[in-house]
Amino acid sequence: MSASIRILVADDHLIIRQGLRLILETQEGFEMVGEAADGAEAVRLCAELYPDVVLMDLRMPGMDGLSAIERLRTEQPGIAVVILTTFNEDELMMHGLRLGAKGYLLKDTDRETLFNTIRAASRGETLLRPELMARVLALGLATSAPVSTRTDLTGRELEVLRGVAHGERSKEIALRLGITERTVKAHLASIYNRLGVDSRAAAIAVAAQRGIL
Repeated sequence: MSASIRILVADDHLIIRQGLRLILETQEGFEMVGEAADGAEAVRLCAELYPDVVLMDLRMPGMDGLSAIERLRTEQPGIAVVILTTFNEDELMMHGLRLGAKGYLLKDTDRETLFNTIRAASRGETLLRPELMARVLALGLATSAPVSTRTDLTGRELEVLRGVAHGERSKEIALRLGITERTVKAHLASIYNRLGVDSRAAAIAVAAQRGIL
């Protein structure tokens, strides 16, 4: 049996932390290893517990979530961060994605979306539901990406990118296209280079804005 995904929750609201603990501890494959009430505590606990994924609130007293994400990116880049947010925190969420967060979850999300997003983050992937990706586009994540003059993607790269936009994992894209997972990752690296981005979320946003998708 594969090891459980180790999760730390950082949120200054006790009821949010307790609710997530209850959900995660009753689902096989997840282990909540710690909880923090502010960004500083989250960074400290990550150094002690080294979770696979941190669910990070953005508005917390003392060190906020954005500062904590930036610290973790520098000090512990192997830990994936998923932002916990509400609809009125769009600009903060955008900033968090630019700082390296793997994705974001609304605090009223359903269980399956929570589980799938955590699993994707633990694999180093970004999983954004279509309606949430639309919000990223509307807020201009694409315009913040470095401009590249190489925007022409090959036919196979377009197929890979479309799979990513539909939330497919590298393994699923490989199976559908009849190629190896290693080849999918090579295509993704080429796509990132051509679009001047460094993540799946940014690649989808840039491609959609430029009319590539």
